[in-house]
Amino acid sequence: MNVLDGKSCSNQIVEQIADSVSTMINRGQKPPHLAAVLVGENAASQVYVRNKIRLCDKVGFTSSVIRLPETTTEKKLLETVNQLNDDDEIDGFIVQLPLPKNIRADVINLAIAPHKDVDGFHPNNVGRMCLGLNAYLPATPQGILTLLDSYDIDISGKKVAILGRSNIVGRPMSILLSQNRKRGNGTVTVLHSRSKNTKSELRSSDVIIAAIGSPNFITSDMVKPGAVIVDVGINRVEDSSRKRGYRLCGDVDFDGVKNKVGWISPVPGGVGPMTVVSLLINTLKAARKEVYE
Repeated sequence: MNVLDGKSCSNQIVEQIADSVSTMINRGQKPPHLAAVLVGENAASQVYVRNKIRLCDKVGFTSSVIRLPETTTEKKLLETVNQLNDDDEIDGFIVQLPLPKNIRADVINLAIAPHKDVDGFHPNNVGRMCLGLNAYLPATPQGILTLLDSYDIDISGKKVAILGRSNIVGRPMSILLSQNRKRGNGTVTVLHSRSKNTKSELRSSDVIIAAIGSPNFITSDMVKPGAVIVDVGINRVEDSSRKRGYRLCGDVDFDGVKNKVGWISPVPGGVGPMTVVSLLINTLKAARKEVYE
């Protein structure tokens, strides 16, 4: 077994981005500016945004957090989005999900200017991605591609199973890994809750991307020897032996499959760090105007 170490890989990318920012500043350019909009008091969202801001500080980005109360209306949030769209000092911004039930996430995503959509959710960026054009890719798929690239994992001609069809991970991954591109040219099957023969499909796959949010779903009998497994799942399971009363695990039974597979990403420490650093990659692209002139 070889480990796809997302923590180590992300640290290297952070250093590269910091060097790029230093070069920009030395040339008299302003550092990239990332803003985050946080609505309500969701504990997980608070942690996610705080970690993103800390990473911005580490690489020399300017960062801003716009905090809005749980009672914020959809209209008010749209006004905030429009203000950020028009603010030339801000290169890119995100609206942290989930949002309160009275606010439609799709409406908000559509309102974000495509050239500032560093989350990669706007249809303009999704369309560019589908066409193989330069785009802001969704953070997790971009993180997975970067992780595979850093370990020189060849996808071309391989049978790839993607477990999960979300618009954030599964669907974009199926497009990216099947395209005629570096870390692409795979023969991709998307498996989901209505799929038949899921186990046999997984057993015959050279590469598995697991992203369904079901703890330890993939077991040793579902994978072929030497397979590459990227575990996107982050699940909390009760564990009285831990101080917090729980532990994190992925969608793959890591201990059960580790001696059978060729490569596997751990949870935590695999895809998670790569997802966060991908937001910085997109923000740097936005500051350099590499996608939209």
